[in-house]
Amino acid sequence: MNRISTFLYGAASYVACLATFLYAIGFIGNFGVPKSMDSPAEGPWATALLMDLGLLMLFALQHSVMARPAFKRMLTRVVPVSAARSTYVLASSLALLFLFWEWRPLGGSLWDVQSDFGKAVLYGGYAFGWALVLFAKFVINHFDLFGMRQVWRHLQGKTQSDLKFTTPLLYRIVRHPLYVGWIVVFWSTPAMTVTHLVFALVTTAYIMVAIQFEERDLIAKHPEYAAYRAPVPMIVPGLPRRTQIKPSAAVARAEGGAA
Repeated sequence: MNRISTFLYGAASYVACLATFLYAIGFIGNFGVPKSMDSPAEGPWATALLMDLGLLMLFALQHSVMARPAFKRMLTRVVPVSAARSTYVLASSLALLFLFWEWRPLGGSLWDVQSDFGKAVLYGGYAFGWALVLFAKFVINHFDLFGMRQVWRHLQGKTQSDLKFTTPLLYRIVRHPLYVGWIVVFWSTPAMTVTHLVFALVTTAYIMVAIQFEERDLIAKHPEYAAYRAPVPMIVPGLPRRTQIKPSAAVARAEGGAA
């Protein structure tokens, strides 16, 4: 019964994550959801700004602290190892849903592209960003990233095992294609409001900081990551590198941890 309940817990966490993911598409893109990023402004501007910054900080702390090895070790004293990733996924989903629920639009407008071509390019960029996020997740094992592989192995009575460290597709071009996708999503909008700018600036800054902690953990767990990192750019494809060492491996599975 413990195996079944663990699997059901993991499946529920996965479904919650998918629902949150779909809501995020509408929330950031301002369509199809009851409350979006640029809904009508409400309340004093300064109060709304502090509230939004607090919500973003709360998500950043949850997402990063729970991804650190020390926290993972502590967590597995409370929940089974097989359910640890699902717990992280569920906590991340709840933190995001709370952000969506309590978000306070600020109003204001920085630019508003009127041409049909310009809108098509920016909406195309938005769709491309989400597609890149999904593709990057699947090439590094989508189900492991969201905890389903772990609870499925537990249900079958198998021991847990880490994935091998490899460099699939996009990970040979940049080290963090998943984060590239998120950045494209955050900035691809034909109508840049003050609200959207605050969101894009803070989330982009968080990504750049989180990468530093994540790569430190990756090197500690996979020493070969240092050789992979030398020739492969972090975010921007084609940037020159000081050394040209052939990458030996690279699934940044922990990247989603910062997912």
